[in-house]
Amino acid sequence: MTSVSIPTCRPGLLALLAASLLGAPLVAKSEVLYKLNTQCSLGAGNPQPCQVEAINEKGATLYRQTIGSTTETIRITDQPVRMERWDGQTKGWQSLTSAAARFSRNTVCFNGRDLCVVNPNYLNSVVQDRPEAMAGRDLVQVFFGKDGRINLSCYDDGCNKVAP
Repeated sequence: MTSVSIPTCRPGLLALLAASLLGAPLVAKSEVLYKLNTQCSLGAGNPQPCQVEAINEKGATLYRQTIGSTTETIRITDQPVRMERWDGQTKGWQSLTSAAARFSRNTVCFNGRDLCVVNPNYLNSVVQDRPEAMAGRDLVQVFFGKDGRINLSCYDDGCNKVAP
């Protein structure tokens, strides 16, 4: 079994979500960190079988979700910290508006429920790696500005008080 190296980010919440995310187009000198057969959903639809591939690539971790004939890619960068989704129409990266991890369901969702994936491997490792920060936590959300920077983060019931 290959060990997975996930970049750490100074903002703890973003680091939690960033590593739980999924793929992007491969380029030269990339390294596949892991592949996971799991469940994904698009546009708040029903879960479907999918494959997640985590890829380490020059200062970024790419998470590629393949759902049937559709591939969705999320890119997480450390310097600066950013979370982006590949837009196949514009052939460019678009900043996410939000990301959320629900630990009790092992699920990470992006831009509301536009893309959700079950990734217990990563979320369980987050809890194990950060037991003091995650003790008793179930929901972690991050909201991004148009420039891709974090505008707001919240935990559990605190997220109910936030209107995106």
